[in-house]
Amino acid sequence: MLIPAEKSLAIVACTTCRVSATDREDADGVRGGALLVAALEAAKAADPRYAEVAIQPMPCLFSCGEHCSIHLRAPGKVGYLLGRFAPDADAAQAILDYAVHYGASAEGRVPFKDWPQEIKGHFIARTPPEGYLVEA
Repeated sequence: MLIPAEKSLAIVACTTCRVSATDREDADGVRGGALLVAALEAAKAADPRYAEVAIQPMPCLFSCGEHCSIHLRAPGKVGYLLGRFAPDADAAQAILDYAVHYGASAEGRVPFKDWPQEIKGHFIARTPPEGYLVEA
């Protein structure tokens, strides 16, 4: 069931998420998660600032009450589950911009002033790194 993945700064992107709160797929029958993965990969390829961010596609993050979900993680850092994104270039750039700030942080906490506007309101959960809990 588990597939080894690089232990690095990574965006784990659900490939099977719905395209929106109401629709499973776009007009061509493509799932929102697959569209978001494609947008993330295109944005990463177009901008060298994102070189250190791994895009790791995975079927189903079990956040099915939301759509277009990703899990942002890195060794020793608090992880974040985010969702409710449009599967497009703007969302991909915002996610990658936030990931760069996250990667530069000591423990995964990015000051609110550094959050891209398009990331605000998309946080679903935070997850502590293995062996730790998060302080208030």
